[in-house]
Amino acid sequence: MISNPMTGAGYFIKGLSLIQRKGVRRFVIIPLAINTLLFTLLLWLLAGYFGELIDKFMPELPNWLAWLSYLIWVLFAFSAGVILFFGFSILANLVGAPFNSFLSSAVEKSLTGHSPMDNTGRSLTQEVTFALMGEVRKILYFMAWGIPLLIMSFIPAINLIAPILWALFSAWMMAIEYGDYPLGNHGMGFVDIRNKLGEKKILTLGFGGTVMLGTMIPLFNFLVMPVAVAGATAMRIEQFKLEEAGQASAPSQT
Repeated sequence: MISNPMTGAGYFIKGLSLIQRKGVRRFVIIPLAINTLLFTLLLWLLAGYFGELIDKFMPELPNWLAWLSYLIWVLFAFSAGVILFFGFSILANLVGAPFNSFLSSAVEKSLTGHSPMDNTGRSLTQEVTFALMGEVRKILYFMAWGIPLLIMSFIPAINLIAPILWALFSAWMMAIEYGDYPLGNHGMGFVDIRNKLGEKKILTLGFGGTVMLGTMIPLFNFLVMPVAVAGATAMRIEQFKLEEAGQASAPSQT
């Protein structure tokens, strides 16, 4: 298939049908419940504190630049919204990580007839630990890039491009977040996963950007986690072929 953003977006849409397959549906319930709970909490917090947060951090402008206040408010609102939504997405995936690994495995078995977890040699406890450690590495990676972007959001002139950078970075992080499960199930570590997804950056950003947009749709955002896991698994199978030796390799610790 051609590596383009629309192809990547198509895999997220494909995930909608994949989670309804026999043998897959039962692994959707727990991630769905987690997403429902956390996004409900997110919306409650946004309703109560979002306006105060924007007013507190938006800089005061001199009278001759008062006309820019509306534009800056929109830019700050966008950046703050991305940060809050992505922060809760990290939390949701941290809690749901062990279940998402099994969901990805079930989707792969439905598509190929083989489950990658049959060949890992890891116990249930090791699978859970491996999944949680992967989430911790993603959080550290997000902080390494997210903190500088956050600082840029408060620098005059530079903060005008901050929303664009946040959108690209968030799309990339969403792709890593959900691409981690099908690739991690084959023993790939965080650095290897980033490198593998980076082989088709446009495709990857198309998928991650669609996931990000999905999180902003009320009610549908409850389904985003399992749909994205299923879509990322299909994308891995069709777009990111793995060498047989690489599938059985030990996970990277970096």
